[in-house]
Amino acid sequence: MSFDRTLFEPEHGAFRDSVRGFLEKEAVPHTARWEAEGLVDRSFWKLAAAQGLVGFNAPEVLGGGGLRDFRFNAVLNEEVVRTGTVGDGFSLTNDIVLPYFLDIADAEQQQRWVPGIVKGDSVIAIAMSEPGTGSDLRAIKTTARRVGDGWRLSGSKIFITSGIQADLVIVAARIPDEDGGGFGLFVVEAGQDGFERGRKLDKVGRKAQDTAELFFNDVHVSSGNVLGTPGEGLHYMMKNLAQERLSMSVVAVASAEYAVDLAVEYGKERTAFGKPIGSFQANKFALAELSTKVSIARVFVDRCIEVHNAGDLSPADAAGAKFWTTELEFEALDRCLQLFGGYGYMDEFEVSRRWRDARVQRIYGGTNEIMREIVGRSLGL
Repeated sequence: MSFDRTLFEPEHGAFRDSVRGFLEKEAVPHTARWEAEGLVDRSFWKLAAAQGLVGFNAPEVLGGGGLRDFRFNAVLNEEVVRTGTVGDGFSLTNDIVLPYFLDIADAEQQQRWVPGIVKGDSVIAIAMSEPGTGSDLRAIKTTARRVGDGWRLSGSKIFITSGIQADLVIVAARIPDEDGGGFGLFVVEAGQDGFERGRKLDKVGRKAQDTAELFFNDVHVSSGNVLGTPGEGLHYMMKNLAQERLSMSVVAVASAEYAVDLAVEYGKERTAFGKPIGSFQANKFALAELSTKVSIARVFVDRCIEVHNAGDLSPADAAGAKFWTTELEFEALDRCLQLFGGYGYMDEFEVSRRWRDARVQRIYGGTNEIMREIVGRSLGL
């Protein structure tokens, strides 16, 4: 943008400098290896936790920084994009999964789990999607049945981010009518009988983010591992999805902005027919349009962050932000790759990885078709 953002305070700028320095030192040099190995080292997660980048939104009494200000989350997500850091660990933990432990778990559960999460000792995940159920959470078939001393959980999940390494998995399950009906959220711990991890899934992009199938074969879940009120699980998930989609929007705008910067720089350097390719009208106009779209998107998302911090971000606005920005992200990266020509299709060029990694943004967190449906319903249609 040609004008300064007004969203942040000086403390956010200091945080940004700290985050960027840490990622450039501890993440960037390992990116290629993490991509090849298919996951990010747990040792990196411990280093990030020691730097205060994991669970900083948790209360100080539980080891966190007490920073329930989504602007810090946005800064971290933006710097992950700018430095080209791979993996979704930060946004998954801080923006998506940890809020369930902070907002729904009781005091005993928080004391039992949150300090380990903040220290980087415990990797966390949430299991919603199933082989036959994606964006339609009401179609979940995994079931949790009451037993004398708790619950029995049976079913399978797929596309679970950090599923291979997770120590704690929040599992969304249907509660049969005879047990009260509705949905519940159940915390399954690594090593429990009946909890099995399937294959680490091979994906088009986001190669360094482990994504897994999970199986629950009559897993016993004690009453102390139930989050919130059984039967209210769908309500909890719908409430938290607004922040998840805002997080994705932050990433998408930062990614689109980076793509434009990359394309402009390359357009000035690469020549064809004796002149920079960026000076050709087709390229110049395309980049002018994308630059303007990115500026508009950033202003909108910054406003969404302000509204979210005030507790007023609606599901429809979050859905609108998610589908608009992720569509723009892929448009920007696709145009950037096109500008690079054959080199853009080569793995050694950064744009190729970013292009692959961006594609899933229009799918997960709720497909963009579902996001449009949510916005349309908000209009009374």
